[in-house]
Amino acid sequence: MKNIVLNGLFFIFLSFSMLSCTGKLDTGTMNMSNWKKDRNGCLGLRLQDVEELRSIKNSFLASYNQEIIKTFGRPDRVELVDKSQSFFIYFLEPSDNCEVNQEKEPLKVLFRLNAISKVSEVTISRLNP
Repeated sequence: MKNIVLNGLFFIFLSFSMLSCTGKLDTGTMNMSNWKKDRNGCLGLRLQDVEELRSIKNSFLASYNQEIIKTFGRPDRVELVDKSQSFFIYFLEPSDNCEVNQEKEPLKVLFRLNAISKVSEVTISRLNP
């Protein structure tokens, strides 16, 4: 009985340590310094990397939410759709939080996260989730 409890505790400890050791993801030639400076897309710096992002967006599938945050910084907006999914939204063009009048929805990248906080879809679009 003691071995079962110790094995269970070891498994839990191992699981938590693997999840907490997430690192940054490979972003190719994207300028992540400019990306993180361009909160809400207000400076237009993120648009410079949109083609690179389009070419590598599927490499972020199955990444954990913490890996996305460590790589891209805190999301500009988080939307909870239901209990099983949410979206991390990063604006590529100036959002409504910028001092720019937008006539149309800004271009944005949406990371859809499933119930276990893994990316299940990456979309670059003007549509809202």
